[in-house]
Parts: sequence; C-alpha cells; structure tokens
Amino acid sequence: MDRCYRIIAAECCEPTAKQIAKLYPARYTFYPTKWNKFPDGTDHIEIGGFQPSNKLSGQHVIFLASFYNNDVTLSQFQVMIALLQSFIESLTIVLPYSPVGTMERVTVEGTVATANTYAFMFSNLPSCGRPTRLMVYDLHTLQNRFYVHGNTIASLQTAIPLLTQRISNTNIDTVAFPDDGAAKRFGTLFPDYPIIVCGKTRGENNSRKVVIQDGDVQGKNIVIVDDLVQTGGTLFECGKALKAAGANSVSAYCTHAVFPKESWKRFDTGGDRACFKKFWVTDSIPHQTRNLPTSSEDDDNVFEVLPLVNLIIHDLDHYITGNMSDYPDLGVTGN
Repeated sequence: MDRCYRIIAAECCEPTAKQIAKLYPARYTFYPTKWNKFPDGTDHIEIGGFQPSNKLSGQHVIFLASFYNNDVTLSQFQVMIALLQSFIESLTIVLPYSPVGTMERVTVEGTVATANTYAFMFSNLPSCGRPTRLMVYDLHTLQNRFYVHGNTIASLQTAIPLLTQRISNTNIDTVAFPDDGAAKRFGTLFPDYPIIVCGKTRGENNSRKVVIQDGDVQGKNIVIVDDLVQTGGTLFECGKALKAAGANSVSAYCTHAVFPKESWKRFDTGGDRACFKKFWVTDSIPHQTRNLPTSSEDDDNVFEVLPLVNLIIHDLDHYITGNMSDYPDLGVTGN
C-alpha cells in the first residue's frame, strides 16, 4: 500500500504542494501555513493542519523547503522543529536546492563554512523516533552529504531524468560538460549520447580560457550540462568554444537557476551572452524561475523551466537514482 503524506510548504513552494495534492489526492493532503510576522519583525507562524483539529500527529509529513535567504531559512527551521515535536510519524524535507553547497571548505581562517553550519542544524533537529529524510537535488559538492548526521540523513537525488526526457524528441545528439568534474559526476547518466569535455587553461597574461579537451564537436547539436548557474561566465565561454569548433547548435541545462542580480538577462535574446538555442533549468528555486521569460506558446524563447513536481513524487518512493529508462513519464517531453 502506498504511503500517504500530509504536506506543509514554505510560502514560495505552495504552488508545488497544491499541484502534488491535486495530482494524487488519495495520497497527499496539503495544509497551508500562515507565514506572518509580528510588528517587530519576528515570526508569527501558524502551521496548517492543527486547527480546528490536529491532522498531523501520527502522520507521515513532507515539508517543501526553499532557502533563498536567511530570513525564510530561519522561519522554515522553526517550522521543522515544531513539526518534529508534534508526535508526527516521520518527516521528509524536500529541499531541491541547497544554497550553501559551494561553501564547504575554509581557505582563510575565520571564514564560516556554511555548508557545515547548515548541516549541523539539520543534524540536530529533534527526533520523531526515526531519522528525518533530507532530499536534495544535484548537490554541488557530493561530499557535503557526510556533514549531515545524527537525526537527519541526506537523500541525494538528481534532476537529470527531466533533461533526458525533454531532449528525447529534439535534435540534441551530444552532451557536453564544462569541466572534468561535471563529466565524472553526470557522464554515466547519458549512456546513449556522445560526450564532450571542456576545461579551463591558462593563456597569455595568466588569463583563463575554456578549451575542448575531449570529444567530436563538428556538426553536433549539443547541450551543456552542469548542476547550477550563477553569473554563467564559464558556461558562456564553453558555449563559445563549442560554436567556434563547428557545433551546429549549442543549448544549456542547469538544475539550479541561481542567477544573482538578474544575470539571466545576459543569456536572453539580445543579451551579451545570448549564445544558446535553449537554456533549460528546473524550478528548484521557484522565486527565481518565476521571473524568467518563458512561454509554452513561443518556441523562440531561450529559457524553459522543467517542473520538478512529478520527479519529486517519484523520488519520495525511491531512495536512489536508477537508470534513466526506469523513470515514468515526467511530463516534460514537449511538443
């Protein structure tokens, strides 16, 4: 028998929560939470599912999280603590994007390795009698999973099945990676595609440039794959190098569209980095991807957001990444 869940969601994740409950109402029930503030700015949160009667105690609970700034992160930790102290049967935290994945080491003493401090907070959440499952997609540095211990266990997932299904009916015939690290991490997930590996070398005046280290580029329709994009400098240089080497077309995919300070505009039509035919991302950072110019009716748009909702539903019942062919239809095959 399939496990039933009660869903609590961060405010920006509520559309996903509603969609999950609508798709499978027999398994998932969503209870909206009131994310209010007192006049002094402190939290005044009323978790859904407790009034007029308690619908959460003794139940399996999912918390859909999004840590896009420190304020909402603290508020969400408070809700997780309260849930675990409310006699629930289990808690699964779905945090598609970990914003501290790149801060896992210290090179200057006194710098805070926030990947460690966040993991410490997760590890010390109250216990409900069994470990809390922390689902994260395409974590930037995989070893960060070992920072989490104690009452929480990291469950690392990948959003690559969304991409493989999306490009299955396009002319994409080759996959490229911006560096050797990305190739080692994601290369095995593309068994049916030729692989190209790029990398940085030092040029004149100690400048860095992206070069093609391995693979056949000529005449290929290529998608560059990486876990996240911020300003996208390396991604852009990789795209330029592939085009200069004779690629027929170049597109890009990144699971996490961080894009600080609206840096996505540089990749949009007319931008100074507009070198990609398509730029696919997921909605792992919903407050950001809702600002991207996308339209299912306009095939000329550069950006396309691949929704995680069906993948999350699948992964709740599967703890490890399987073969790409093992995944059901995730609803992203396009036209």
